[in-house]
Amino acid sequence: HPPQVLFVCVANAGRSQLAAALLRHYAGDAVVVRSAGSAPADDVQAAVRAILADLADDSAYPKPLTDDAVRAADVIITMGCGDTCPILPGKRYEDWTVGDPALASPDGVLAIRKALENRVRALLADLQAGQSLTTR
Repeated sequence: HPPQVLFVCVANAGRSQLAAALLRHYAGDAVVVRSAGSAPADDVQAAVRAILADLADDSAYPKPLTDDAVRAADVIITMGCGDTCPILPGKRYEDWTVGDPALASPDGVLAIRKALENRVRALLADLQAGQSLTTR
């Protein structure tokens, strides 16, 4: 089955939405991509929504983090959700330190997008190379 990646942040309104959209953009159907938040916001941040529209991913909305989403994922990428993300054995976990678009200037949001894009491309290269998904 294609690898499944879950991006998690607190509000699921910025970083995790953007990372998920970027991975969908570059991976297409080769990877199942989801995002979630430990305390989801009511809507995606306006600056992020504009970038999502550029990526033709305009159906994003904040979703709650569930144990089922974590269980289904092969790779879980956290971005500031702290201890609220369940840790399950046999899953690959990464914690990406990335700025919060809600606190950034317009130039800062573009820098966050670029940082996420670089990380997403590296993750996709790892997945395509067939490297082991399990690190814990």
